Amino acid sequence: MKIAFFIAAAVMIAVALAALLLPLVRQGRQSGHSRSVFALTLAIAFALPLGTGALYLLVGTPAALNGVSAEARAPISMQQALVELRAHLTQHPDDQQGWMLLAQSSIMLHQSADARDAYDHVLKLDANNAEAMVGWAESDSMLRDDHLIEGRAADLLKRAVQLHPDSQRGLWLLGISDFQHGAYQDAAATWRLLQPQLEPGSTVAKAVAEQIAVADARAGGAPAGESSGSAGAVPAAPATQGASLQVQVALAPALKDRLGAGDTLFVYARAENGPPMPLAVARLEAGKLPVSVTLTDGMAMMPSLKLSSVQRVFVGARISHSGQPIAQTGDLEGDAGVVEVDRTTPVKISIDKVH
Repeated sequence: MKIAFFIAAAVMIAVALAALLLPLVRQGRQSGHSRSVFALTLAIAFALPLGTGALYLLVGTPAALNGVSAEARAPISMQQALVELRAHLTQHPDDQQGWMLLAQSSIMLHQSADARDAYDHVLKLDANNAEAMVGWAESDSMLRDDHLIEGRAADLLKRAVQLHPDSQRGLWLLGISDFQHGAYQDAAATWRLLQPQLEPGSTVAKAVAEQIAVADARAGGAPAGESSGSAGAVPAAPATQGASLQVQVALAPALKDRLGAGDTLFVYARAENGPPMPLAVARLEAGKLPVSVTLTDGMAMMPSLKLSSVQRVFVGARISHSGQPIAQTGDLEGDAGVVEVDRTTPVKISIDKVH
């Protein structure tokens, strides 16, 4: 690369010198001052190339003669970009757009904890940022084993929807929160606010309509705001139970002394390969063990994730001393492993381990 550059430069300088000096020599001969003109010619011939080279070394880019390095040619990775972005935010913690970019990038990389933290920074800078409210709530639910949307997450969603009634993600997640907590009429009403914003006949519109129908059915068969006896109303078909599993749970004798007053029993089924959120869960008083419970589609925590959506599930039971569904140290556990959803015989579980 260097040799080619120097050859091209030499040719260009030679042409420039010829165009400049030949007329000068001719004029010197005609005027009778050939010796002085010759001396001036030599000075220009040496000074021009040397001056040009010195000027290039001073203000040019000599390193460019070596070509572009492999490091410079290599595209920057997503992780490298995030490292630089975090370094920037360390120096400029009030850069709201930077925090939003970090949150959205973390979501893409399935880094829910980083996303929630970044959204939290945005909310500290702008408490009324509806997009950050929805993002925080969604990230928080992804971090939970049960994927529940409650507490601050639910409060933020309500606030976001109040500020921006056209927030599609906000309305969808708020409806899911209502559905998870058994407020089926509220869930259906919230999702109905979402419907006009969707393209009629689209896949999303059809999915929302299906979830509204499920919520209506669980709420009693009639849409919120309508009565089954109103004129022209068509009675809704009774909700079908769908898939179901009968589970028998007992506590191992060796752990009976660890059972405390007020302990809560959770019996659940989750997909063999999928998210950790249960497809069906029942909450009972642990003091009533041994018990028999039937897990059904009606016990799903999210309308789109239920027993009938898979073929095989992991079935387990846990006694929670805190009453919380998320496992904690000291909880008592047991499971039956993976079973077929269409199984007709009871699934037996012995709670025989300490978490």
